[in-house]
Amino acid sequence: MDERVMVFAPAPQLTVTVEQVADEPELHLHAGGQGLWQARMIVSLGVPVTFCAIVGDGEVGRVLTSLIEAEGLDLKAVHRQADSGWYIHDRRDKERQTIAEHPGTPLGRHDGDELYAVALAEGLRAGWCLLSGAADPALVSPETYRRLGMDLQHNGAQVAADLSGDHLDAILDAGPTFLKVSDEELYADGLAEEGDGDTGVVKAIHRLRERGADTIIISRAEKPAIAFIEDEVVEVRLSDLTVKDHRGAGDSMTAGVVAVLAKGGDIRAAIRAGAAAGALNVTRHGLGTGRPDAIAELEKRIQLEPLET
Repeated sequence: MDERVMVFAPAPQLTVTVEQVADEPELHLHAGGQGLWQARMIVSLGVPVTFCAIVGDGEVGRVLTSLIEAEGLDLKAVHRQADSGWYIHDRRDKERQTIAEHPGTPLGRHDGDELYAVALAEGLRAGWCLLSGAADPALVSPETYRRLGMDLQHNGAQVAADLSGDHLDAILDAGPTFLKVSDEELYADGLAEEGDGDTGVVKAIHRLRERGADTIIISRAEKPAIAFIEDEVVEVRLSDLTVKDHRGAGDSMTAGVVAVLAKGGDIRAAIRAGAAAGALNVTRHGLGTGRPDAIAELEKRIQLEPLET
């Protein structure tokens, strides 16, 4: 095993965005999706990524393949005839307007089995594995995550996950080493009551612990994250930064934690790095982006304060 992370990103997307700069429109084409954004941040923090994904053989898939490889990721793709997902966003008036979108085609039995085999082999080779979700949960069955997570953990790999709903329920059966969930997902899944504040979040953390998760962090948008580290519940504090685009902060947080753990860092340093990566991401356009020197400076300012409820 080396300092490498296997990112399981079953259904990456081609993203097309139109923006206005001065008097000229700009067109941006990128590879996207939760796993891609997380992988991008991990690589920016100096950790190589093996990226396991299903990619279509059509026009969208061919463009997507070249964009993923241009990110500096080691792409291990399973190809299929059904093309990859995509979306087109117009942000010329600073608001995100969806022009058209297609999340992709659900994984079939054969391509799902092929992707599982690739991810299992690469995950055991890497040692640290991040299991990410798809744009549409219906694309990948929860059982895929349960089976892959259990087989990786039981054979010596460390599993991190950033999932919700039935997929979160499935990965808990694997006993992931690290789990990130947003408070909105806790409320949507009935794991916490929104009116209970910090107390409800802490109760949900203990429920997740009882199900098998080890270290847990709950992102809370503009509020400080709450984490369970080494039998202690802490609040993750950092001075506010000016928000340019709030999307992707949680994904960057997950990626920052996993990057440090893959390099052999301790969990408290990893939580600080994750919080710094998430904070920096909201100050810029581009999901999963950030300068490692800026993240390192912000990391020094992260406070982990015991939380009493």
